[in-house]
Amino acid sequence: MVGAGVTDPHGMPSRFEIIETDSLGPDITRYVAIAPRVSAHAQPGQFVIVRVDHEGERIPLTICDHDAVKGTITLVVQAVGRTTTLMSRLGPRDALADVLGPLGRPTEVARYGRVVIVAGGLGTAIALPVARAMAQVGNVVHAIVGARDQAHLILTDEMSEVCDKITIITDDGSVGRKGLVTEPLEEIVEDDEADFVFAAGPIVMMAAVADITRGHAVPTVASLNPIMVDGTGMCGGCRVRIGDESRFACIDGPEFDAHLVDFDLLATRNRAYLDFEACRMEMTGSSHG
Repeated sequence: MVGAGVTDPHGMPSRFEIIETDSLGPDITRYVAIAPRVSAHAQPGQFVIVRVDHEGERIPLTICDHDAVKGTITLVVQAVGRTTTLMSRLGPRDALADVLGPLGRPTEVARYGRVVIVAGGLGTAIALPVARAMAQVGNVVHAIVGARDQAHLILTDEMSEVCDKITIITDDGSVGRKGLVTEPLEEIVEDDEADFVFAAGPIVMMAAVADITRGHAVPTVASLNPIMVDGTGMCGGCRVRIGDESRFACIDGPEFDAHLVDFDLLATRNRAYLDFEACRMEMTGSSHG
């Protein structure tokens, strides 16, 4: 697949050329790709459905940034499954087979006052455009960015540029404060210094954020990451439980009131295909062509 250039199997020019890549951490790559129709309409919180090749599966990827003038979008991808591993082998002048979007409901950006952005791991790529938009409308934005260690911290410089304050947390204390992102959040909430909280990251982290803010009645939104196929509400794979209702993350989300999300059900559904994905990864490892 690598070296396919910017033409599709029929020899036609591709619309989705990758023009820039850079490594952000272990198996984490930032891609800038040409997608003018997507970049012209993209808003914070939205995503695209990508196919790496014409026979591959569809995967949802958050639009980390976009430039409508240049006609580009920025995607941040961690190689954790077969498709993202195949994508990690692409470089400049390679091309993605399909990029569908922008999809999902944009973030509800408003002047809340004091906004706390809680981001864990790859969730920082989701949180960055939200933090930028919240700052642009006049909010005071405090970002809490966490990762397992310094090597897995991403986009902290970019987050620092758009936020009034940033607190860095690592599990091992290799940089910033040692601990969990929920610890400084709890301090902020208890001091009554948060009017709105946005969370993006591992499910267990977002659930813990919701538990903290629920008791203090601080409005909280979580960006969910369920299994997703078509991104248009047809397959039902991204069904989530929000209060007493079933909703589709692709068309009703991906952001929901964190106090109403059934995080246990979300985690269970996300584990449904782990064995299948493990088999696909074995196939990927044996065919690097």
